[in-house]
Amino acid sequence: MSELKRTPLFDEHLAAGAKIVPFAGYEMPVQYTSLMDEHRAVREAAGLFDVSHMGQFHFRGPQAAAFLDHLTPSRVSAVPVGRAVYTALTTETGCFVDDILAYHVGEEHFLVVVNAANKKKDFAWIASHRAHFAIEFDDASDRGALIAIQGPKARRIVARIAEGFDGLAVKYYRVVAGKIAGHQAIASRTGYTGEMGYEIFVAAESAPAVWKALLAAGAEDGIQPAGLGARDSLRLEAALPLYGNDIDETTSVLEAGLEFTIDWDKSDFIGMDVLRHERETGSARRRVGFEIAGRGIARQGHRLFDGERDLGPVGSGSWSPTLKKAIGMGYLPLEYNLPGKTLEVEVRGRRLPAVVTPMPFYRRPKAKKKGA
Repeated sequence: MSELKRTPLFDEHLAAGAKIVPFAGYEMPVQYTSLMDEHRAVREAAGLFDVSHMGQFHFRGPQAAAFLDHLTPSRVSAVPVGRAVYTALTTETGCFVDDILAYHVGEEHFLVVVNAANKKKDFAWIASHRAHFAIEFDDASDRGALIAIQGPKARRIVARIAEGFDGLAVKYYRVVAGKIAGHQAIASRTGYTGEMGYEIFVAAESAPAVWKALLAAGAEDGIQPAGLGARDSLRLEAALPLYGNDIDETTSVLEAGLEFTIDWDKSDFIGMDVLRHERETGSARRRVGFEIAGRGIARQGHRLFDGERDLGPVGSGSWSPTLKKAIGMGYLPLEYNLPGKTLEVEVRGRRLPAVVTPMPFYRRPKAKKKGA
């Protein structure tokens, strides 16, 4: 077993009393106080996450956008400088090498964030397809850090220590450059929790100072550091897929319900023909949300049933601290993609009643208009 790596914020986690676990090749904080407290902090105030284990790839050159157009079903070349797009690296069968975020951070310059467990695989996949494209491709994962601040009070906390941009004015999926607490940073209005907030890219050596500054700036608002446990329960409530649980190299972009990432007018991208055929003939299954109707929690790998018919495994499942019920996602035949449809989940040899539920399970409350 190879030695686990540490992010630039490892000492901060230890100082805060975090419980450390192995995750995607790193020693990462799973929680500091409790999953419930950290989850609640993000929904009601703000939570601070170390996501420096994620991969950071840079694409530069006159054909950087064209190369990303080839690798993904999205038209990345149409994304203006200062914006981000959620998309996928697709296989020849229209399935997921990985799901990614691509940030257009400068002229002929894109920053792409990939899942931590997939860094080596993604790098090799990208490198194997770069022939004939005039690009520079660089893995900067170990040189940088990535800090996510999420929650209804996250933007105003960032605004207190941001320089060069208004932390309250940056729109969703926009990317800006400036300083956070005096340190050079790229701040993106993206996240993985269903809440408003930022994902902040800084140099590895700047990460501890920025982390401390964000905690200090948000102290009066109830900010808390949050670990992998809360990150998972938050993203599940928002019905955001997790690679390895809900999407992988056997699930197509259409089956996953992520067809919004596909620009059907593109002339070519990896997996295009298969996805077009699937759109014409229809998918055999679909990612579907459900909730447990009684007591019990469905977890990854538990089986979904309709009578004696085995419908497949649960992809993600957990208790929802916000909704106070057990929720989950799985791939079901299309006839089960109906809100209110009943089924069962087998948990430790016992069948639990469940009902198909629209996704996302949770939507953040809309901000009240001034004067309301």
